[in-house]
Amino acid sequence: MGIMALINKTTQPPMMIGNETFGQRMARIRKAKGLTQVELAEKLGIIQVLVSDYERDKLRPYHEMISRLAKALGISSDELLGISSSKGKMGEPSLKILRRLKKIEDLPATQQKFILKTIDSLLKAAER
Repeated sequence: MGIMALINKTTQPPMMIGNETFGQRMARIRKAKGLTQVELAEKLGIIQVLVSDYERDKLRPYHEMISRLAKALGISSDELLGISSSKGKMGEPSLKILRRLKKIEDLPATQQKFILKTIDSLLKAAER
C-alpha cells in the first residue's frame, strides 16, 4: 500500500473547525476509542509515524485516508472532519473501557464484587 498523505508544504496553518484542527480531533477520537497510535496504524496498514504526523498536523490526509481513518475509528468521515458531532449517540464502548472490564472479569468473584461496588459509589458521587 502506498502512502496516502499529502505533505503540507503550504504556509497556511491547519484549518480549525470548532476549536480543534483535524489532527487534534483525530488524536482525541483515537484516545477516546482506547487505541494507541501503533494500534491505529496497524488497523490502517501504515506506520505509526504517519499517524503521529496526521495528529500533529504535519500531514494532511488524502480523501481515501480520511475514509480509512473514519472506518478504523468506527465513526463517519463527517465526524472525523468535525462537520457533524457524535454527541448523544450510543456507540460501542471504547477499547479502554473494554480492556478494564476484561481485567475485572478475570478476577475472583469476591474481588469483582468489591470493584463493582467501588465503581458504583464513584459513579453516584460523579452524578451529584
